[in-house]
Amino acid sequence: MTVKLDFDECLKDSPRFRASIELVEAEVSELETRLEKLLKLGNGLLESGRHYLATSRAFIVGICELARLGPPEPMMVECLDKFTESLNHKLDSHAELLEATQQTLQQQIQTLVKEGLRGFREARRDFWRGAESLEAALTHHAEVPRRRAQEAEEAGAALKTARAGYRGRALDYALQINVIEEKRKFDIMEFVLHLVEAQATHFQQGHEELSQLAHYRKDLGAQLHQLVLNSAREKRDMEQRHVLLKQKELGGEEPEPSLKEGPGGLPYPNAVHVGNSISTSSRRWFTIQSNQLVYQKKYKDPVTVVVDDLRLCTVKLCPDSERRFCFEVVSPSKSCLLQADSERLLQLWVSAVQSSIATAFSQARLDDSPWGSGQGSGHLAMGSAATLGCGRTTRGREPGGVGHVAAQVQSVDGNAQCCDCREPAPEWASINLGVTLCIQCSGIHRSLGVHFSKVRSLTLDSWEPELVKLMCELGNVIINQIYEARVEAMAVKKPGPSCSRQEKEAWIHAKYVEKKFLTKLPEIRGQREPPSDDLGSLHPGALLFRASGHPPSLPTMADALAHGANVNWVNGGQENTTPLIQATAANSLLACEFLLQNGANVNQADIHGRGPLHHATILGHTGLACLFLKRGADLGARDSEGRDPLTIAMEAANADIVTLLRLAKMREAEAAQGQAGDETYLDIFRDFSLMASDDPEKLKRSGHDLHTL
Repeated sequence: MTVKLDFDECLKDSPRFRASIELVEAEVSELETRLEKLLKLGNGLLESGRHYLATSRAFIVGICELARLGPPEPMMVECLDKFTESLNHKLDSHAELLEATQQTLQQQIQTLVKEGLRGFREARRDFWRGAESLEAALTHHAEVPRRRAQEAEEAGAALKTARAGYRGRALDYALQINVIEEKRKFDIMEFVLHLVEAQATHFQQGHEELSQLAHYRKDLGAQLHQLVLNSAREKRDMEQRHVLLKQKELGGEEPEPSLKEGPGGLPYPNAVHVGNSISTSSRRWFTIQSNQLVYQKKYKDPVTVVVDDLRLCTVKLCPDSERRFCFEVVSPSKSCLLQADSERLLQLWVSAVQSSIATAFSQARLDDSPWGSGQGSGHLAMGSAATLGCGRTTRGREPGGVGHVAAQVQSVDGNAQCCDCREPAPEWASINLGVTLCIQCSGIHRSLGVHFSKVRSLTLDSWEPELVKLMCELGNVIINQIYEARVEAMAVKKPGPSCSRQEKEAWIHAKYVEKKFLTKLPEIRGQREPPSDDLGSLHPGALLFRASGHPPSLPTMADALAHGANVNWVNGGQENTTPLIQATAANSLLACEFLLQNGANVNQADIHGRGPLHHATILGHTGLACLFLKRGADLGARDSEGRDPLTIAMEAANADIVTLLRLAKMREAEAAQGQAGDETYLDIFRDFSLMASDDPEKLKRSGHDLHTL
C-alpha cells in the first residue's frame, strides 16, 4: 500500500478522493488477508518446531541408550555423553528460538491485526455512515421547492450539519489510513528484525557450543582412525586364524582342548561323558575351577561340582571298560567315570587332571588362605592350560607404534607423496627399494614380484627398528635420482595421481623392470675389482662391494643394484668376500639390512668358510649377529678351522653374542621337538634390535663372566 491521502482532498470530497478511498480499502483488505495467512503459517511453524524438538530429544535418548548396551566402554561413554549433552544444549537453544518467534508474532503481527486494523475498520464504518448522511442531506436540500422557504432553510441547516459531520469523519478516516500505512511498515520490518536477531542468537549459541568440542572432536577423529587401523589388523589376524583353523579342520586335526576360565568367569571346557554307569551317561562340559572338577549342561547353566577337592582325588585309565577312551576320577566319597572323544583327548585329560592335582598341592603350600579360595583359581586355570599345550599369545604392538612409523617415514624429504605418481600421504612402502607408495601403486609393485619390490603397509604391518631407519636413510628423492635419471632428457611424462591404473602400471614396469630411465654405466668385461678409485669405472658388482665397505654408501649401493649388480657378488681378489661380509666388517646395520632385503645370502661364506655371522662374532658386532640370527643364519656352520660362531664367541668372551647364540640354539631345539616356546626369545632379540638401531654404543661392552650365561 503506497497511497497516502491528502487532508485537503478529503475536505473537498472530490472523485479523486473517493477513488483513493476505494483503492486503500482494497489494499487494506488484502493486507489483512495476508497477515492472517502469516499468522497461520507462523503457528504451523511453531507446531512443527515443537514436534521436531520432541522427536530430537527422543532420538538423543536413543543415542544415550547405545552407551548402556553391553559392557561399558569408557571411550564410547565419554563420546556419547559429550555429544548428547551438546545436542541437548542445541535443542534448548532451538526451544528459545521458537519462544522468541512466538513472542514476535504476537507482539508485532497479531497486534497489527487486532488493534491497528480494528481502528481502521471503525473509522471506515463511521466515514461511510457520514457519507450516506451527507448524500441524503444533499438530496433533500435539492428537492425543496422555492415556495417553501422555511423548509429550504431547515434543509440548508441540515446539509451544513451533515457536511460538517462528514468532513470530520473523513478527516478521521484519512488519519487512520495514513497511520496504518506507517504502522504497517514499522511493524513488519520490526517483526523481521526480531526474527533474524533470534535466529542469529540461536546459531551463534550453536557455534559456540560446537566450538567448545573442536579439540575433543579432533582428538576423537585421531583415536577413531587408530581404532580403524587396529580393527583392520584384528580382522586380518582373525582371517588368518580362520584360514589356519579351516586348514586344520580339513586336514583332520583336532582342536587343542582348554580347561582355563574365560574372561567372563565361565570356562571354555571340553565335552566328555559322565555317569555312574555307561548306560546312564550323558554329555557334559567339564572344567577345573578352584581345585574343583565341575560341569555344565549348557553354556549359561550354573556349574555343578563333581569333585570338591582335587587334592583328595586320583585319576586312572579304564582299559577294561566296554567303551573306548574312558578314565576315572576317584575321590574318597565317589567315583566318576568319564569318556573323552578320542585317544589323544583321553591322554590330555588325564594329564591335565594330574597336573591340576599337583598344582592344587603347590598352591596350598604357597597360600595361607584355605584351599579352594577364589584367589587360587587363576593359578589352577594357568596350570591346566599349560598342561594341555595351549599356544602362547603374541605380544601386542605398542599403542601408537604403527602411526609413529608412518609419520617418521613420511617426514623424510620426498616421502610425503607416492614415489611413482605423487599421490599425497602414501601409506605403503617398498622395503627393498626404500620408497613410499600409494595403495594403487603398491598393488602394481606387488604384481611385479618380490624380486623387484617387497611391499609392506606403513600402518597395518609391524616394522623392525632397523628397517624403519633404512627407509629414512633412502627415500623417494634418492631412489628417483637413480631410476628416473634420464626422464627429463628423454622428455617422458611421469604419471600423476589422477592417471589411470594402466598408465601407472606402464610407468612402473618401464622404471623398475625395463629400467629405461637409468644412466648407462660403462661395460666392464672382468669380474674382479679394478685398482682404480674411479667408482664410475667399476663393474656393478664391484661397485656394490666397494659401496658396502667403510663407510657404506646406501645410495651408491642402490645405484649398483639398479644397474644389475649381483647382491651376492664374490670378490676373488679379497678372499671371496661378499658385499654382505664387507658391510659386516664396516659394522653397518643399515647396509646389511639393505643387502638382506635385496636377497643377500646370509650364509654365503668366504674362502675361509666364514659367513656373515662368523665375521660379526669375530668382530664383536652384537647388533649384526642379532640381525643375521633373525634372518636365519646357520648356527652350526664351521669355518676352515672347525669353529662355529658359538665357539668363536666363547673364545672372545662376548657375553651378549653368546647369549644370543645359545638362545637361538634352544629355539632350534624346541622347534625340532614341536614345542612353541615362550616369549623370552623374542623379547631378548627385540631388545638387542632396538639397542643396535637406536643406541649401538650400549652394545660395545667388554666380556662378562660367562659362567652366568
